[in-house]
Amino acid sequence: MDSLTATPVATDQRRARFEEEAIPYMRRLYPAALRLTRNHCDAEDLIQDTFAKAYLAFHQFSQGTNLKAWLHRILVTTFYSSCRKREREPAQVLAADAGASTDIHDRLVLHSRSAELEALDNLADSTVMRALTDLPEVYKTAVYLADVQGYRYSEIADIMGTPLGTVMSRIHRGRQLLRLKLGSRAAASGTAVMTPVAA
Repeated sequence: MDSLTATPVATDQRRARFEEEAIPYMRRLYPAALRLTRNHCDAEDLIQDTFAKAYLAFHQFSQGTNLKAWLHRILVTTFYSSCRKREREPAQVLAADAGASTDIHDRLVLHSRSAELEALDNLADSTVMRALTDLPEVYKTAVYLADVQGYRYSEIADIMGTPLGTVMSRIHRGRQLLRLKLGSRAAASGTAVMTPVAA
């Protein structure tokens, strides 16, 4: 049934179901939105956009499946779409700023980077996050969802659209690569590295 041709009764039922099932996830998704945007106001806007889109597409959600993963996928897609949209928009400068600077062109020229790289750069400026950024994309996403966001393997499989075994393998391999990167960075900086003892 199309959301535009739904009967008033069906629309009321969908709204009630959405309010009962999806709205409680607003608070749970806020930390993920904040990590992506690194700004409280932008995170609130992202949550609002996410739930507006989720409401419009709620008739497509299969009841009994993972609602949190479905909402998280909408959140991430909405964030990346807004990043791409911002990259395509021309830079805006106030008239006072334009007259005050001779190197205005240099300030307006933005380096073209993917939304994913921008998001990872904005997460946290820690050694671990920098090492995570250096991982290949498939491992980086799986490790990020498991270790930073705290999703279960089955939820990650839903979010990434990959089989559970593949997710488990990517997380295992990604963590190994992350340990190697962190170990080599620690050795280069002279920090002691503790290695786990095999049982």
